[in-house]
Amino acid sequence: MHVKIEQSWKEKLDKEFHKPYFHNLVDFITTEFSEDRIFPKGPLIFNAFNQCGFYDVKVVILGQDPYHGDGQAHGLSFSVPDGVKKPPSLQNIFKEIEYDLSIPPPDSGNLLRWAKQGVLLLNSILTVKRGRPGSHQMKGWEVFTDAVIELISKERENIVFMLWGAYAYKKGLKIDKKKHLVIESAHPSPFSAHKGFFRSKPFSKCNNYLALHKKDKVDW
Repeated sequence: MHVKIEQSWKEKLDKEFHKPYFHNLVDFITTEFSEDRIFPKGPLIFNAFNQCGFYDVKVVILGQDPYHGDGQAHGLSFSVPDGVKKPPSLQNIFKEIEYDLSIPPPDSGNLLRWAKQGVLLLNSILTVKRGRPGSHQMKGWEVFTDAVIELISKERENIVFMLWGAYAYKKGLKIDKKKHLVIESAHPSPFSAHKGFFRSKPFSKCNNYLALHKKDKVDW
């Protein structure tokens, strides 16, 4: 099956694209786009991969599914395009960066600059119906992104995985903690940020680990 995705990922995930579940997923998504408003737009579904090649990944930040409001989702977990109001979870992420690294929040919630530095902003589910969070659960995306996480864990070394919330913890169970750093905390959502996300200092922990392994720090 021909999937438009950055070449290094295309080569690494080629077997995945030919599995029956992925064929079924493509059929489902194609039908959904023909019948409803689906986010993000088709060319941006694999944006996280297209902006951060397999061999460029230093950090993985795992989200759940895309934002479901008009103009919000652009294929990068937690990120919104320039000019779009920052959702509450993203506001809390920037608050923690300010607490952790004394970097004031930027005007834009666009995290493309992180992706360009090797941060894979990966949602577990890559599409969603307008106004219906979780509407594309259990259609095959979770199987695909599990394969992505296992691939990174197996074939790369000294990657930082940021897992925020119970959903992300479960998603990361197969990560080899002997060769990677897994940072776990509560989710940055307003419902849970005060239960362990705030003051967890994930961004300095990440950069200290990268520096220890002679990798460039991320300019958060």
